[in-house]
Amino acid sequence: RRLLGTRNPITIPLSCTGSGGMEACLANLLEPGDAIVVGVAGVFGERMCDVAARIGAQVTRVDAEPGTVLETAAMTDAIESVRPRVVAFVHAETSTGALQPVAEIASAGRGAGALVLLDCVTSLGGLPVELDAWGIDAAYSGTQKCLSCPPGLSPASFGPRALERVGKRSRHV
Repeated sequence: RRLLGTRNPITIPLSCTGSGGMEACLANLLEPGDAIVVGVAGVFGERMCDVAARIGAQVTRVDAEPGTVLETAAMTDAIESVRPRVVAFVHAETSTGALQPVAEIASAGRGAGALVLLDCVTSLGGLPVELDAWGIDAAYSGTQKCLSCPPGLSPASFGPRALERVGKRSRHV
């Protein structure tokens, strides 16, 4: 919890890689037909889109050139237009290292009533991660990057709003 900057009681190591953590979070927050806005600034934003689409979500992408930062205005416009169930993006894109404006995007998502999901695979242990202060509802990471541990665990955290959503799902994944 300290490393993720959260008091979330459901902050646990999942027995999987960071990609497995991504799938676990998306599969528990989304149902077929749900809308999601995904910030795509590299390979792992692309992967979020793929996983969400396979779940049956209606994916709206906000693209940035690889290695650049997502434009907060573009994310905000998409969020306000779509009114998604989930807003998802990568804190520090693994493939390029671009650090995203987390607090601003999270604020826009929460303002629209969306859950905010953050990929912290590259950043956890190397950069400050403050889930509670930023307003992040769910997050996942991996042990093989800045934590310098063997791969195979995905630290994940689900806040109260995310847990409420999981409890209201029509089916559990």
